[in-house]
Formats: sequence, structure tokens, C-alpha cells
Amino acid sequence: MSDGARRSGNGSAQSSNPKATETSPPRTARYGEWRSPFPIGLLVEGKVGLRECRFDHRSDGLAWLESRPEEDGRQVLVRWTEAGGARDVSPAGMNVRDRVHEYGGAPSLVSGDLVVVSDFATGRLHRVRGDRASEPITPDGAFRYADLQLDEPRNRLIAVRQDHSGAGEAVNAIVAIALDSGAVEVLAHGHDFFSAPRLSPDGSRLAFLAWDHPNLPWDGTELFVAPLDGAGGAGEGALVAGSRSDWIAQPAWSPDGVLHFVAEPDGWMNLHRWRNGTVEPVAPMEAEFAYPDWVFGIRNYAFAGDGSILAIGRSHGADRLYRIPREGSPEQIALPFTELGSIDVKGDHAVLEAAGPRTFKAIILLDLRDGTFRAIRRSAAKDLDPARISEPEAIEFPTAGGRTAHGLYFAPRNPAFTGAEGERPPLIVTSHGGPTAQAYAALSVEVQLLTSRGFAVLDVDYGGSTGYGRDYRKRLEGEWGIVDVDDCVAGAQFLARRGDVDERRMAIEGGSASGFTTLAAITFRDVFGAGISFFGIGDLLNFAKETHKFESRYLDRLLGPLPEAAAIYRDRSPALHAELVRCPALILQGLDDRVVPPTEAERIVDALWERGVAHAYIAFEGEDHGFRKATSIIRSFEAELSFLGQVFGFEPADDIAPLEVVNLERWRAVAAIG
Repeated sequence: MSDGARRSGNGSAQSSNPKATETSPPRTARYGEWRSPFPIGLLVEGKVGLRECRFDHRSDGLAWLESRPEEDGRQVLVRWTEAGGARDVSPAGMNVRDRVHEYGGAPSLVSGDLVVVSDFATGRLHRVRGDRASEPITPDGAFRYADLQLDEPRNRLIAVRQDHSGAGEAVNAIVAIALDSGAVEVLAHGHDFFSAPRLSPDGSRLAFLAWDHPNLPWDGTELFVAPLDGAGGAGEGALVAGSRSDWIAQPAWSPDGVLHFVAEPDGWMNLHRWRNGTVEPVAPMEAEFAYPDWVFGIRNYAFAGDGSILAIGRSHGADRLYRIPREGSPEQIALPFTELGSIDVKGDHAVLEAAGPRTFKAIILLDLRDGTFRAIRRSAAKDLDPARISEPEAIEFPTAGGRTAHGLYFAPRNPAFTGAEGERPPLIVTSHGGPTAQAYAALSVEVQLLTSRGFAVLDVDYGGSTGYGRDYRKRLEGEWGIVDVDDCVAGAQFLARRGDVDERRMAIEGGSASGFTTLAAITFRDVFGAGISFFGIGDLLNFAKETHKFESRYLDRLLGPLPEAAAIYRDRSPALHAELVRCPALILQGLDDRVVPPTEAERIVDALWERGVAHAYIAFEGEDHGFRKATSIIRSFEAELSFLGQVFGFEPADDIAPLEVVNLERWRAVAAIG
């Protein structure tokens, strides 16, 4: 239920109110009615998504994947060199993605003249020539491939394959694919899931991760090492680390053939290595050096030529970059960023994705000799004026059970406007998807569009989030729909008590798992005045029956195994208790979503209709789990703004079409009587 590309975007900022400047006295206007210097088109204009940057270790330059909302969200493989700059290398019109585990990841490989990509439309792997023409390597059929690795001496690829050709559940395995013939050889099978096949430097051993239902990776994975014979056949894998209850992530071989990985025996996801048959920690600290494995190809650490390790660790809601020497204590490399990822090292330079409170995501090239860096590719044409940016305040607040929870608070910010005397701003509470994930601590267009219009925003890292250690993450086990809702409610009430926001105008919104939290909050609590759900879950029993293989047993830990816990599923399903919803709801759904199928949204809408609850519903053609088309992204934000204006009684300054909210007048009449 990881929320994909929902609406996040960025682009060049141009003032929609040129007469209002920071040197003029601010105008007084109601919160929500401020004219923003950031047009809604900023969500998509000049915006690209950036992921999986890495060096081409066989030649000069870099490669990365770039998603483009203005091309209906198509993902493109891009190659960059110092002399030639950036150029597309994947076939024109092809969407370079895969759907293994539905979320995919690592759908391409670049090594010198060898370029291989996964065609999202067919699932086939293609070999790409220098002129961007391609020919398929793998046969036609119901197969998907991810996490591509090159076994150069044997002229083959190693990958995770998901086979949908049979009846029932898809079958996963690690396979070798001959580059000349496309012949496929199974190297490891027998588990429900596999990931991270990693070939040792001498080609004699293959490390990989495996796990089985009901686990997701962070519940428990096992790390195996299998010997390879001269022809590349795999022997039986030996268990190196992990279990059904221990999270192991990101195995990687050092240049001298020592297997490293991330594990949390002491409660934090720290680096470890397997040397001489023994597992030992590397630089233990209270920080997380792995993200939840929703997609393939996540890389939080890389090996430098001097034997040190460059590693990204997260704590206190932000990422930091560390250099871990062979001997001695780790040192933090000072960078002005709070979100880091996808690191790779070559020579004296590192490449990684980076974003900060004032800067959108970029691919940066970091000089390890002096710590200087430059942006190779930005996700936006330019960054926003810092004077207009609302920067996050990390807050910790009391919540249910005598515990504390975390969040990022963004106050309204627009130098051209101020609120009316005595008025407090409306609050929008949001949270991440997953639910095993974390809040985003860097510059977000969506947040800035809201704060610059006079909204306050709270992004909640509820109990169950990552980045705060194992105990915090496991708070959600058996308590989904309780702990997450408690923490969102507590965060909103904390800000209201502090005097930051208007407790009568608090809304909650979210996508995917956060959409479920949103629906549960407006169904089972009477705190929020509006709810906005992006592809959220309403009926937990039906979701468990209909969702895809990767998450088909996710709820076993979050709620309890079926059929024993069926009563809990029913009790916490918002769609089954729509009579309890007292505030208006906006439901947005992609019709091609295979993670949270459209039937989920339709059940919720039907229930709201039958109960006479004020609501609006928009279904998006051609969108799946996350909106990627520019038109969908724009329309969803405009609908949100119109919806909030109608519910909270303000007139947005933007020229947008009003959203039709069913039963709104009835709700207003009831609210007035109440």
C-alpha cells in the first residue's frame, strides 16, 4: 500500500500576483483565500521524477530513471556524460518500468555498451542499441523481471522473475537469462518471494534474500549465499543471516569479496558484514541504514576505493550521510539535505539523490575529497524563493497510551498575506502510505501550494513508521486503524492546543494506507471536519481477498490472521460503518489500480451515498496506484482545493471549476442545527 506518485511535483515558480511583493505590506485575507505565488501548474510544469541514479562503472558517466508527468508519467532511462550532457537512451515511447511485486523497481541495467530495459507494457526485457532501437531478450509471456544484475563472464543477466502464467498465485524465483539466446535458467526457487541477487566479485557465489507468507520484507527475511559452478549453475544456498522474524536488507559484496547487509539485532537497521563465517556489526548507532523494501534496487550504502563505506542513515526524521572507515569511528559528511537515496561511488566521487527543506530533489555529484557537490539533474527547472517557503518544524507530541509520536509541521507562509486578527488557519493532517514507511522531510510542491494559500500542514510519522527504530515500527502490529489514527488525532489536537490552528477546521487526507487512516479517522473519531482519500481502503476483508501477492498477507500482522481475526477486520473497516461518518469526504481513485482496486472506492462511495453523507468521487482513467498523468495531478489538487473551500467556508483565489459535492446542503443544514 505504498503510496506511489500521488501528486508530488515541482517546476519553475512564477508569481500569479505580481503586484504583491515581499517589500509591500502584507494584505489581510482569510486563510485559504490567499493568492499564492505558486500556481497549481507547478505540480507538473517542468517536473520530472528522479530515481535509481548510478555510475556506469564500465565507461564514463551516469545513468538514472526519469518519470515525466507531461508524458503521462512515462519512465525513461537517461544517460549523462561530462562531455555530452544528458540524453535519453531507452527506446522512444517505451515506459521503462516493471511490475514485480506490483511496485517494481530496478527495471534497467547499464554497463558500457550493454543497455537492458524492462518494457512496462509487455514485461519483456529488451536490449537497446546506440540508436535507441531495441530487440527483446526474454520470450513473450506472462513474466515480469526486476533487479537486473550482469554476470559478464557468463554473458547473462541475473534477475528476479515473477511468473503469472499458471493458475493461482504468481511464482517467484531468481533466474539467469542468456543474453545471446534469452534462455532462462532457474537459480533459486521454493520461497514465496526473492530479491537482491548479488554476484560476488569473483563470480563464484550468489547472495540473495528470500521470505515467505505472511511476511513482508521488514517482518523477516533470510539471506542466503549459494555457490556457482563454472557454468553458472547454483548449488544449495546456505543461510547466512536473518529469519522469519529478523529484517535483513540490501546485501552487497565489497570489492574484496566480503558480504555486507543491513540488519537490526539491536533494534536499529545498521550495517553488518559476514566475514570468515561470522556476522559482525559495522559502526552501530541509533540510525536506520535501510528503507522499507517496497521496491527493488534501494541502495543506502556503497564502497569507496579507500576501503571506507559511504552510507545513508536516518534518525529524528531526516537522512544523513556518513563515511565509515575501515578502522575508527564514522564521520558525518555535512550536506544541506534531509532526504538522501540511491548512492553509488566511483573513484573520488559519489552520486546520490538529494533534497532539502529549500531544495527539490536532484541528482548530485559529490567530491569526496573536499565535500563539494553540484547538481547534475534537477527534478524542477529551478528551486523556489526561500522567502516564500514554509520549512518543516519537527515536533514530538503526546499520544495515546502515554507514548509520544512524531511529525513535521508546516505553518502557513506567504509574505504577501496575513490572516485576519483572531483567526487561526485551517489544518490539513496527512501521513505516509505503506503503512510501513516514513514522512518526507524535504521540499514538496504540494505542501507549499497549501501553505502559501493559508493552510497549515502536519505530516505525521505515526507509530509504525520507520526511521525511529524497531520498537517504534512495531507499534502498529495488531493496531492498524488504532495507533495511526490516535497519532494523527493527537498531532492535530496538539497543534490546536498550542494555538497554531483552528480546531473547527481540521481536515485529514492521505493516499493508499494513509487513505485508510483518513477514512478510519473520519469514521471512528469526531475530530476532523473533512476527509480526502486517495485510493484508500474501506473494506479490509475484501482488500485482503483482492489485493496482489506481495501484500496479500500484510494484514496478518497489522490486524491478525484470517479467519480468526475476521471480527477485527469488520470492526475497523470504514466502509462498513459509514453511518458513523459525520463530515464530508472526497474520494479519488485510479481505475487501473491493482494494489487498491477501484471496487474499494466504489464500496466507500456507495456506503456514503446510502447514508446520505456529503461526498464527492472522481475516478481517473488510465491511472493506477498513484497518479502520474499531468491532467490527473492537476485535477486532483483543484478538486481538493474546491472541496475544502466549500466545506470550510472560504473562496479559493485560484480560478478553478467548483467540485460538485453530493448532499453538501443537507450536511450544512445538519451542521448548523448541531
